Amino acid sequence: MSKHHQILIIGGGTAGIMAAAQLLKQDHTLDIGLIEPATTHYYQPAWTLVGAGTYDFDKTAKPMADVMPKGVNWIKDYASGFNPEINSVSTKSSGDITYDYLVVAPGLAYDFSLVPGLGDAIDKGVVCSNYTDPKHTWDVIKNFKGGTALFTQPTTPIKCGGAPQKIMYLAESHFRKSNVRAKTDVIFATAGSVIFGVKPVAKTLMEVVDRKDINLRFHHKLVAIDAEKQIAWYELGKDISAGGCVVMSSEENGEEVIDKDFQYNYKDVKVTIEGNRYGIHYDMLHTAPPSVAPKFIQDSSLVNDAKWLDVDHHSMQHNKYANIFGLGDVCALPTAKTGAAIRKQVPIVVDNLLLLIKHDRIGEKSYNGYSSCPLVTDYGKMVLAEFDYDKNFIPDPKLKQMLISDSSKEHWRLWMLKKYMLPYLYWSKMLKGQDV
Repeated sequence: MSKHHQILIIGGGTAGIMAAAQLLKQDHTLDIGLIEPATTHYYQPAWTLVGAGTYDFDKTAKPMADVMPKGVNWIKDYASGFNPEINSVSTKSSGDITYDYLVVAPGLAYDFSLVPGLGDAIDKGVVCSNYTDPKHTWDVIKNFKGGTALFTQPTTPIKCGGAPQKIMYLAESHFRKSNVRAKTDVIFATAGSVIFGVKPVAKTLMEVVDRKDINLRFHHKLVAIDAEKQIAWYELGKDISAGGCVVMSSEENGEEVIDKDFQYNYKDVKVTIEGNRYGIHYDMLHTAPPSVAPKFIQDSSLVNDAKWLDVDHHSMQHNKYANIFGLGDVCALPTAKTGAAIRKQVPIVVDNLLLLIKHDRIGEKSYNGYSSCPLVTDYGKMVLAEFDYDKNFIPDPKLKQMLISDSSKEHWRLWMLKKYMLPYLYWSKMLKGQDV
């Protein structure tokens, strides 16, 4: 097995597979190695639907061998470290692998130590997460008998910042169907100060919150979980900078009053206060796991101060090493970490790599921070939030062909897009290197 590759890719997720497929489509003579230990590739966007009992988990998985582009040398191993000065990546068991160009796309990792108690509680009993085990989420929602249904998220950047609330909207619908809604309080607690950072979308979501009678609690920083007593502990702050799609609003004057910006549609649920900690008692809890860059990335010379991969926000080229590029969730980019973002990042990296190989310069293509959160608001309804670095709402013109005039409003056709079209496009177009 060759220990040197012209292009080496770390990660066989959406970013790595798409990049390899697009590179080979443009030049099938390229020598590409891809480091990925997993034997299964998941379509994670459908996990929200799995957690709501409306999608088959098995359909979200395919063997990695089936999605690996023909012509890629698949190195079934873990990347474990970098030596960028000599263009080398170390692996767990395959030794060092050298490269001319490197694409770093390992995704993110979960660090449960950031919320003490959560690691032991997750995916057991009434604590669930669509990010880790959506089948367990569905069990929890299905078996819920009433009480406080708490939906929350950590303050780290997370995959698809909209996901912690999508499952809440679907769960609330299910509680109506299963006749437990009347004896249930639904609460969304977030460190952010708004439901969503894109204004037209936030407006629609607030209407959904009103319709579903949901209590929003802002500036709630999740700090611990007590699974035995079923308490989620928070610190209340007005200046927490959270990642993902939930963004801070800057027009605050530090007033510590429980107002609508702090508690919207207040419900009187059981709360315990200890010191500066505020504990919400729950009868079910759904959260996203605290997310960080993988340890081998954090421990490398490739990260910024916040320990994410330090790349140029527009070219995706590493800020220090010109022959290294980043893609996807591992990158230090001020936008939401989604598969949709990767769809727009990959062609830019591919263009830059091919120009570097042929002409020793990168191209003019620029990533504008495009990301997208398909926000499922009910069974059969969805809003599509597409936005850029400046949180501008930028709907895809192709939506007009689907007869959707305003994707910031709920629409059944958007639900069809989410449930049927996007998985199809993912497996048969995106992963095959076709432009979508």
